[in-house]
Amino acid sequence: MFGHEKGAFTGATQRASGRFEQAEGGTLFLDEIGDMPPEAQTRLLRVLQEGEYTAVGGRIAIKGNVRIIAATHRDLTQAIRQGLFREDLYYRLNVVPIRLPPLRERTEDIPELVRYSWPKALSRACRRRSSTAWRWNGSSVTAGRAMFASWRIWCAG
Repeated sequence: MFGHEKGAFTGATQRASGRFEQAEGGTLFLDEIGDMPPEAQTRLLRVLQEGEYTAVGGRIAIKGNVRIIAATHRDLTQAIRQGLFREDLYYRLNVVPIRLPPLRERTEDIPELVRYSWPKALSRACRRRSSTAWRWNGSSVTAGRAMFASWRIWCAG
């Protein structure tokens, strides 16, 4: 996440920028924040509080300007009670919480998801001359050679 300097460890033959440096001035998405080890939580908290970080093997603090979006499938309040997640980090990250229910709890969204995303994926698969295409039959997704009349996409195998 924070990069490293040349010679910081065995195999570090050149300087490498971390995710924070790469996201400078933009947004950094941290997926599965609930699985982050305690040492990384401490380093992330420092970045959020002070706006700076140090690369592995570095001596100079680097100022950062990054917006953080974090996601997890875990109940972080439960993880806090169990001592697995820092409470202070939770409150730093929990500025605008958004709960997105899993797809199994909103099956009515599946047809729209398929209509939106699959035509592009199918056309890419067809361009790669894949012999397998996917078909939506209204209640489930099946694999096989198919012509998608409603999307006007077909693969000639």
